[in-house]
Amino acid sequence: MRTKIISAFPGTGKSYYHKLHPDTTLDSDSSNFSWVKDENGNNTKERNPNFPENYIEHIKANIGKYEYIFVSSHKEVREALLDNCLFFFLVYPDRGRKEEFIQRYKDRGNNESFIQLVESKWDEWINELDYYRFFYGCERINMILDNLEDELNHLNRSEI
Repeated sequence: MRTKIISAFPGTGKSYYHKLHPDTTLDSDSSNFSWVKDENGNNTKERNPNFPENYIEHIKANIGKYEYIFVSSHKEVREALLDNCLFFFLVYPDRGRKEEFIQRYKDRGNNESFIQLVESKWDEWINELDYYRFFYGCERINMILDNLEDELNHLNRSEI
């Protein structure tokens, strides 16, 4: 199976798509790799010193097992994917969709600190993602369709 690694911005629909297609997707939440776990297996407030290498190894171990592996769009993850020569699709919303995405975060129950973070960093992060068009090893998908499923369907039709 040829696996596509999808690095997608929060709220684009990774988890939703995975719920609809659990046999063909792996929804790899980076928080399971980026934090040190306590004795009960819960995330602590301490960053895992093995991140993002441990996350990249998890991704590599699952290539060929799924059609899509959904991964974080954090800068350190994108850079580690490139450093490991792992081609990926970068999916992120069009800049003008800020209010829509802020509402998505509210509707899905994200905490206020997360919402405020995205709201304050929106332009900076979108600018950073726009810059990736200059890198080999990554194809950008500026999300103009409604959700990730629509974008992946469009991607698959365009590859035929």
